[in-house]
Amino acid sequence: MTQKINKSNWFDKFAIVATKATGSSFAFIIACVVILAWAISGPIFNYSEDWQIVINTGTTIVTFLMVFLIQKAQNKDAVAIHIKLNELVAATEKASNRIVSIEDLTEDELVRMNENYTQLAKIAKKDQSQQMSHSIEDTGISN
Repeated sequence: MTQKINKSNWFDKFAIVATKATGSSFAFIIACVVILAWAISGPIFNYSEDWQIVINTGTTIVTFLMVFLIQKAQNKDAVAIHIKLNELVAATEKASNRIVSIEDLTEDELVRMNENYTQLAKIAKKDQSQQMSHSIEDTGISN
């Protein structure tokens, strides 16, 4: 999931501005005004097919484009969260460094890793001390 961030990329700049703008209260108000204007204009156009097609086409186009902007924003957020979590794992003394960049593992590897941590949870549950910290390396569980 690693990606090179290029500040000069025009789409990155556009996506940042567009997601901020479309996620604002002002954008919601504009959308409501457009729908209200469309509804009020119904009697003027005798609720014709063309009148209906205008709103259907407009909303379809906006929805289609927003899917890509939302995905772009989510991808960026996911990378930032992964970096922050990787830093926390790397900075924690007893944490397993094997989970740094775990998002790059295959699905099968993730399933095995999850099984390992499920086993670790069982071991921790059996432990007498609730304050004892366990690492996957301490248990002899392998990847």
